Amino acid sequence: MRTQSRPRPRAAVVAVAVGTLLGTSLSGCWAGAGGAGSGGDSINVLMVNNPQMVELQKLTKKYFTEQTGIKVNFTVLPENDVRDKISQDFANQAGQYDVATLSNYEIPIYARNGWLRDMNGYVAKDPGFDQPDILPPMRQSLTGDDGRTYGQPFYGESSFLMYRKDVFAAKHLTMPAHPTWQQVADLAARADGARPGMRGICLRGLPGWGEMAAPLTTVVNTFGGTWFDKDWKARLDGKGFKDAVKFYVDLVRSHGESGAAQSGFAECLNTMTQGRTAMWYDATSAAGSLEAAKSPVKGKIGYVAAPTVRTKASGWLYTWAWGMQKASRNPDKAWKFVSWASGKDYERLVGREFGWADVPAGKRASTYRIPQYRKEAAAFEEVTRAAIESASPRDPGVQQRPVPGIQFVDIPEFTDLGTKVSQELSAAVAGRQSVDAALRKSQQLAEPIAKEYEGR
Repeated sequence: MRTQSRPRPRAAVVAVAVGTLLGTSLSGCWAGAGGAGSGGDSINVLMVNNPQMVELQKLTKKYFTEQTGIKVNFTVLPENDVRDKISQDFANQAGQYDVATLSNYEIPIYARNGWLRDMNGYVAKDPGFDQPDILPPMRQSLTGDDGRTYGQPFYGESSFLMYRKDVFAAKHLTMPAHPTWQQVADLAARADGARPGMRGICLRGLPGWGEMAAPLTTVVNTFGGTWFDKDWKARLDGKGFKDAVKFYVDLVRSHGESGAAQSGFAECLNTMTQGRTAMWYDATSAAGSLEAAKSPVKGKIGYVAAPTVRTKASGWLYTWAWGMQKASRNPDKAWKFVSWASGKDYERLVGREFGWADVPAGKRASTYRIPQYRKEAAAFEEVTRAAIESASPRDPGVQQRPVPGIQFVDIPEFTDLGTKVSQELSAAVAGRQSVDAALRKSQQLAEPIAKEYEGR
């Protein structure tokens, strides 16, 4: 996302562990939950206005409330707004909202701060929910430091490489199922100019901790770099980090899209859809748009694993998940909602009501056994599942990390640090400064944070 995080003093960071994560900004509707906390036979749910959540809102009355007697009051807001509102209510334990949409970035932080209700007891008493069916990386990413579950995924994604099968065939190029980054660079050079106005690859260069910093960090991981080592030493000037950034910047400057320093997820999606790039490395969620009925590239795209160098896999991991506020006055009813919204039957309900392409996939193994879904998502569902299952949020690189995170570092300060560093690196993409200069400044930005955490 593109919203820049404002610097906050250390004391304030704990109360506002927020920022904007991956994907595109989406406008949507708002439904007020009222000013009081929940009570009686109602719960209050605060959620992001992504299309899948808006569909859930439409299904709730008929398929949840009528069957359970529990009324759900929704507050539905854009991503930046919802994160601010959630952080305020949960940090203060105001109890206005029983359930909220949180990502695998916030949930471990919120759990550490004691803002979330442990779900282990509810899972144990609800065998129909089938917790083992949740894909292991998703379960792991929503687990607190104490090993207990604090969130349930609504949908999930990883990252992979997308390429034009027809262009590769015409140029007699072969895409490996598990390419290395050097192979990708070589293919980008050969595909560059394959058609008028077509570049070899599209990579995010737009500043933002959830824009350029996300895919770039996966490249850093597989090149052997890390933001911080296990002892909380900043390593942005280390060999692995430097090699990855130089590779990324050289690749996008040589064979990437025009205006790369202003290109994020949305711009690369448009570039791919309009036939102006032969390859694109980004979120698995992009496949739904590329394979949509009216997409001009539907059926022309191939999907393979995220490129690697030194690691077996390098795809990121992201989920929108449900968290239950510890101060909720109706935790039992809140769990019933979570169990329904993240349950196996809900995905089949969405498939019947809205179409199988709309199923909030990426979280359950059983989804990939549904024939209708497999048929609708045949081009990308197996690669997507493999990317999610191979993601390792606690061990994404070649060395130990102090906290989890693949495309981010799971500390509140990363929203600000990641954005500032990406601004420096985006300037290198634009040619306004060298990579070495950008990394010197970036290391200086990271060192004060490292000092705060040393010895923990």
